[in-house]
Amino acid sequence: MRLTTAVAAVVITATAALAIGTVPPVPARADPAYCDNPDCVPGIRPGVVLGATCGDTAYFVFGTTSWGRLVFCGSPRRYEPRYFRSPSMAGIRKLDSDCAGFLNQVAQAPDGLFLSCVVAGGSGRWVRGDM
Repeated sequence: MRLTTAVAAVVITATAALAIGTVPPVPARADPAYCDNPDCVPGIRPGVVLGATCGDTAYFVFGTTSWGRLVFCGSPRRYEPRYFRSPSMAGIRKLDSDCAGFLNQVAQAPDGLFLSCVVAGGSGRWVRGDM
């Protein structure tokens, strides 16, 4: 009986705290558009089969195989798009920003655009990965 009363009191107190807004909010990240590894990149499709056909080579192109390998949807020489092994992924980055230290890696822009780090104009830049 005492346990039931104690549990009920906790539930009522928590419900009241939520109702009047006294429960502190979950802290937000300083920059929700930044992440530095694949674990925090949104839209990565699980259960992809390496070599299987895919649709979009520009946005949200990344997936993982059943064994955890990172893959991306690409269309070499403009053939039908397929999933290929992905180069190392740098997480989320902004289009046309500096990519020093990430040469030949890939990333995803905050809007889902596929990015690749290449040398352009003498410096490393994040450019569209589907071109």
